Parts: sequence; structure tokens; C-alpha cells
Amino acid sequence: MSNTGWADKLNPTVRAVKPSGIRRFFDLATETKGIISLGVGEPDFVTPWHVREACIFSLEQGYTNYTPNSGLLPLRREIARYTADFLGLEYSPEAEVLVTVGVSEALDLALRAVVAPGDEVLIPEPCYVSYLPCTALAGGVPVPVSTGIEKGFRVSAADLERAATPRTKALLLCYPNNPTGAIMPRAELQAIAEFCAAHDLVVIADEIYAQLTYEGEHVCFASFPGMRDRTILLQGFSKAFAMTGWRVGYALSNADFIGAMTKIHQYTMLCAPVTAQMAALEALKNGREEMSRMVREFSYRRRLVIKAFSEMGLPCFNPGGAFYAFPDITGTGLSSDDFTERLIREEKVAVVPGNAFGDCGEGFIRCSYAASVEELNEAFKRMRRFVEHYRSVNRSRKSERMRVGEPL
Repeated sequence: MSNTGWADKLNPTVRAVKPSGIRRFFDLATETKGIISLGVGEPDFVTPWHVREACIFSLEQGYTNYTPNSGLLPLRREIARYTADFLGLEYSPEAEVLVTVGVSEALDLALRAVVAPGDEVLIPEPCYVSYLPCTALAGGVPVPVSTGIEKGFRVSAADLERAATPRTKALLLCYPNNPTGAIMPRAELQAIAEFCAAHDLVVIADEIYAQLTYEGEHVCFASFPGMRDRTILLQGFSKAFAMTGWRVGYALSNADFIGAMTKIHQYTMLCAPVTAQMAALEALKNGREEMSRMVREFSYRRRLVIKAFSEMGLPCFNPGGAFYAFPDITGTGLSSDDFTERLIREEKVAVVPGNAFGDCGEGFIRCSYAASVEELNEAFKRMRRFVEHYRSVNRSRKSERMRVGEPL
């Protein structure tokens, strides 16, 4: 064994995957005293007591065994009922619902079930950090499709058409979007649905933030004609029910897709933890009122955040959903990485660089407003001081370059 270690024995695809840009700043935040973290997408609300109590009661009653691979049937029935109420879509609890270990596992299962080596997956960017690596780990070829603030960070059917090739197998959509908070109007989704039908694509629709829609309506992609069986719908409990650490998600689709995903699930995870499933069942049955209160609070914080960035002079896209703001920080003269690293070091505020979500995110930062109003106000006080300092430095540099005749 040489001193070079064992890296040459690793799967080359795994070696090529970069660590998550979000987790890097999460780790920095946990290691820095006095930090205010606006980096990780996690509600500051504690899971409601009656949901926690359901978990405790299940333990007291001896629910400590495996569940069916697909999840507890009462939970799958409640998921189907909730989906019918919320989205107007009918799914069979027995054959078309799969309970997973968070939506992250559901995404991985969907990609591995559908994507064969060399298949291309269209992925609008900026996007959640796991989409491209998970596609590559499934043997697929991620094809980023850039969007920009000038388009409201919305992908169009024309954008997708330009990126499609004969090898394109699937489209991965997320809206409300992480990291931008963008939502998709019905007409634009209809055009994308027609594009998917024309190219015979499978659609993986990550709608984990569906309940956190503040403007207009959330339109489920699977609700368009011909899209229900073509779409693998991903949902979960982390965001809207404040249950991030419980790790319970679910997927809904036709029996063939769900059957294939269950096959992979049964050989890897086997099942989601039974106590977490019992808590999720209680959340669906009796947790909608707390969810509504939380959504109203996020909507209030959203307005506070947009106002704060406007007062700082940082142009900020108006997020219609989720709990993220995605302001443009180019006026400070700093790159996304420099901005975030200096902000955490100099002002003890953690945000995430926009380029962690794709190259077109350069010049932006992602700021989560899933923090208390007190924390947000203090964080923006520090950020305002930081921005004013670097904007002043940037102006001085420009003035100096002009004085000596250098190009700006």
C-alpha cells in the first residue's frame, strides 16, 4: 500500500462529485461562535407537540419493527387522501405511493429507476445542489439549462427544446424553486407539458415547497392532461410540517415507476423509520392548522427580507414561494464565494454562494428566511454594514483605475 491512499480504488464518478456547497457553510456556521445562519433551508419552528407525542406514544406501544417496504399502509392512505385534497390527484395507496427516507431518497430512487447509463436529464438552473450529482451517480448525464433573473428564474419550453437531444430521457423540475423561490405560471407549465409529451420524457417533479406558495396558486405538474403517469411527484414533511430531522418523504406515480423505485428502496433502505412514519401520519391528520400558521409567518418574513435587501441596494428577485431570497451582490465588487466567506468571517452571518446552485448563480447569494424575525433583523443589520463597506471599497477601486487610465 503506497502513501497516496486508496483514492485510485474509488468509483471515478464518485471521485468527480464535489461536496455540497450548502453543507460547507453549514459546517462553518456550526464551528463559529455567535453566528447567525441563513444558509440551511430548515424551518426554525419545532415540530408541533402533538406530532412529537404521536412518536413517543408509538414507542410506548412497542412500534419498533420494520414496516412494509412501501411504508405503513395507513400513512400511504393518508398521503393519497391529502394529495387528492391539496392537488386534486388520485393515487392508489397500495400501488402508487412510496414512503421514503426524506425527499432526498425519493429523488435518488426516481433517477436510478428511470435513468440508464448515458441517458440525459434536463435540469433547469439555478437548482438544488444534489440534482446534478445524483443524476451522475445514477449513470446519467446532467444537462443544465440556465435561467436568469431577466426571465424570473423560470425555464421555458423553448429553453428545454434547445437543450434536448435524441438521448434526453427525463426532465427534473423544482418549483417553488430552491434556491430562487421562483414559481411557475400555469400557461408556462402547460407548454412544458406539451414539450415533454412530444419528446416522450419522464418528468421528476420535486414539489417539496408546494405548500409554501405565497402568490397565486401552486399548479402540480402531474395535473396536466397526460402528465400524471409520465410524472414522478416528490413530496415530503420537512419544509411545510417542520419535520426536517424526521426524514420522511414520499413519491407518487404510476405503478411501474413506483414498483421499480420500491425495488431499489427495499435493497437499500428497506423502509423509513417506523416512529417517523407514525409522526408523519399524525402531521397529515391533524397538522394542517399549524402548517397554515407557519406559511403565514414565512410570508411575513419574505416581505421583511425583500425590503431589507432593497434598502441595502441589492436587487432582489421577488420569491413567490419556498423560503429563500436570491439577491444580486455584484454591486459590492465581490464574487459569490468571496462575499459569503468574508461575510461569515467579518460579520458572523452565514449565507450560501449562488454558484453552489449552478454557474448561472454566480453574482448571487441564497439567503434563507426560515429564521426568527429577531435573527433576521440582526443579520440584516450586520449585512448592511458589510455591503456598505465593500461598496465603498469597490467605488474607490473604480476611481483609482479611472485616475490611472486602466479599463474598468
